[in-house]
Amino acid sequence: MSKIKEAFAGGKAFIPFVTCGDPDLETTARLVREMAARGADLIELGIPFSDPTAEGPVIQGANIRALSGGVTTDKIFALVEELRRDVSIPLVFMTYANVVYSYGAERFISTCQRIGIDGLILPDLPFEEKDEFLPVCRKYGVDLISLIAPTSADRIAMIAKEAEGFIYIVSSLGVTGVRSEITTDISKLVSVIRENTDIPCAVGFGISTPEQAARMSQHADGVIVGSAIVRQIAELGKDSPAPVGEYVAKMKSAIS
Repeated sequence: MSKIKEAFAGGKAFIPFVTCGDPDLETTARLVREMAARGADLIELGIPFSDPTAEGPVIQGANIRALSGGVTTDKIFALVEELRRDVSIPLVFMTYANVVYSYGAERFISTCQRIGIDGLILPDLPFEEKDEFLPVCRKYGVDLISLIAPTSADRIAMIAKEAEGFIYIVSSLGVTGVRSEITTDISKLVSVIRENTDIPCAVGFGISTPEQAARMSQHADGVIVGSAIVRQIAELGKDSPAPVGEYVAKMKSAIS
């Protein structure tokens, strides 16, 4: 069974995102431990990329800071290996197809298995091209996580049928970032997904307040928050782990 399912086993899952290496890898390690201790059910670890097309200014800024601080994929692998000594919740990488491709898909994904990464999210990988990575992911037991957006329309059923781990529902069009209002009919998207698979689905893009999280969790199995956390890290730097931990605890209790 996919370890990712464990994240959803105890009710609604709260899934925070951080960019590895922003402001530095030591702080990332403290953030991950703090978030796991304060109720995160699964954590998305961003591997920075120089051209993150799906990201808004907040996460783009984090990518630039991490890369200019000298973060590499190998250093992030070493970080995960160290975290796995005491962090047991599922961890997934979120990055771009080019990062995996240039590292070598087999080498990248086999390393994920070795260090304890449970899944991989590649927002720029079209559904039609996932076979470039899917066989390798299956070989090493790393779930290739599918994204479903409001524009997926006729393809929702098809994507859901073949999904693994969990389904990432993109709540809004455009890039990542905090939004004051989310107008997509999430319940409609979820009902189509439900007709085709029983794999859990979590909603991300634009969620920042406990109220939004509570509303989204009424329809989906989990809530993903990125920009609102990355913004706190940008402001507080090395002092961010404790306040981010507080925020995670608040968001988790809003959906419980």
